[in-house]
Amino acid sequence: MHITTPDPLPRPRHRRWAMAGPGLATAALAATALVTAATPYPATVPVATSAELPATARTGVKLSFPAPTGTRPIGTVALHLVDRSRPDPLVKSRPYRELMVSFWYPAGKAPDLPLAPQMSPGAAADWDKNSAPALGVKPGEVDWAATPTHARVGAPVDRPAGGLPVVVFASGDGGPRTLGTVLVEELASRGYLVVSVDHTYEADQVEFPGGRVERAVPLPEKLTKKVLARLIRKHTQARIADMKFVLDQLASLDQGHNPDAESTPLPDGLAGSADRTRIGMLGQSLGGSVSAQLLHDDSRIAAGVNLDGMYVGPVARTGVDKPFLQMASETHTRENEPTWKSFWGRSTGWKRELRLTGAQHGSFTDLQALLPQLPGAPKNPATAELIGTIDPGRSVAAQRAYVAAFFDLHLKGRSTHLFNGPDGRYPEVKFIP
Repeated sequence: MHITTPDPLPRPRHRRWAMAGPGLATAALAATALVTAATPYPATVPVATSAELPATARTGVKLSFPAPTGTRPIGTVALHLVDRSRPDPLVKSRPYRELMVSFWYPAGKAPDLPLAPQMSPGAAADWDKNSAPALGVKPGEVDWAATPTHARVGAPVDRPAGGLPVVVFASGDGGPRTLGTVLVEELASRGYLVVSVDHTYEADQVEFPGGRVERAVPLPEKLTKKVLARLIRKHTQARIADMKFVLDQLASLDQGHNPDAESTPLPDGLAGSADRTRIGMLGQSLGGSVSAQLLHDDSRIAAGVNLDGMYVGPVARTGVDKPFLQMASETHTRENEPTWKSFWGRSTGWKRELRLTGAQHGSFTDLQALLPQLPGAPKNPATAELIGTIDPGRSVAAQRAYVAAFFDLHLKGRSTHLFNGPDGRYPEVKFIP
């Protein structure tokens, strides 16, 4: 269930959200439309799997992601972080806060290492049973654990002498960190260290080492506007504290410490790889609001991106004075979202607002790449409701181009003409004055 925009995705009564998109493959559609011609990745590669995944899930249709367009091979590692300085803000019986995060980065060649799957086995099994049915996907119909990313598990970090600029990714409310894979991989392939964060007990499911899966706290039976607003504020506050803790752990990592609770061996070169003078935030929906709030509050953040999220909390009234990019779906405007109007009017730094013609709220998640792979998806009205009518390949290409150009400009100091006005390569992108 997505609860942070005026145009939310369908909300089944028995599920937290319907945001995470299945993308069943007619293999032809998305693979042909989305995968770029030039790619440093081989067509057939091993994928990390687990025998613990139920056989019913492992026999389903397999999905695929569009290959990143950057020139760098990428690696990834998942770490278990524990914040013992605070009790869990969402489950009071927990004496400390636990998070799972993934690091994505440009990597040295490591062809013998497996590719990471989008979802870990336990999370995929839970998604198959409890989340996918809200999208009309029957348990076992999709092999959720078999969607390969393009990142080698534990590959050595290929870093420049000055370190890698950092982007921290935040998903929409209720969404696991895995739903931003399309953009996260793209940034890593272009030379960024990307950190994606799961917010435990808010995300539908989070798998910890050993196969333990923690599910989201159930929503209240009566979701009145008052209850919903209070819940969103609670999630926002928890997320802000989570992100600050993650940034603290990034500093610890750069000082040579291993922050992983199990002391999992780190990829060669990961410690000390971050240039912490160049950190950006990227968020979808509620993650976009949190990106703005952290940009306002935390001096460590230099630039931020909001993908179609309303603003929650003080930043809606204060705006920001640092570089900020806002990308919107076709029908989400300052006229129908008051927090956009107040935020934009009070933001005094470099800023651009772009609207993606034909896009819907789910277009800014992996739904855009995966959902069209469902058999019959082009004729399914639910598809347009979730990801609009925009061509999936065009949508992914535009988002990748503008998000990467924004961070290139403000974290790497690379000039770009993309923000000077409409570009004929991306006619779907409209500039909002």
